[in-house]
Amino acid sequence: MLIQVVKSKIHRVKVTQADLNYIGSITIDEELMDASNLIEGERVQIVNINNGERFETYVIKGERKSGTICLNGPAARRVSMGDLIIIIGYGYMDFEEAKKFKPSLVFPNEETNRID
Repeated sequence: MLIQVVKSKIHRVKVTQADLNYIGSITIDEELMDASNLIEGERVQIVNINNGERFETYVIKGERKSGTICLNGPAARRVSMGDLIIIIGYGYMDFEEAKKFKPSLVFPNEETNRID
């Protein structure tokens, strides 16, 4: 049996931009992507700490060490600049494998979105 588990998490990053006129997605600083084991095009869940919104989109690579967290397209309506969000990636794995699996968890500086 396969189950879905958390494989990646970027905990409490600040939204730096929201671009309603883009086609959709979330742009994430490449350094944060690498640290959390997320790849471009991967489906992620976004949890907005400020307003309780939960939604899904996909990842676009942002400039490395820029601190960029930009919600694009319709997702831009679900956040305000400065909101704190959690970005979660999930994966499917065998039940027994999942018991031993350790996800990639990242806790960046909330002010700069950088890894200290």
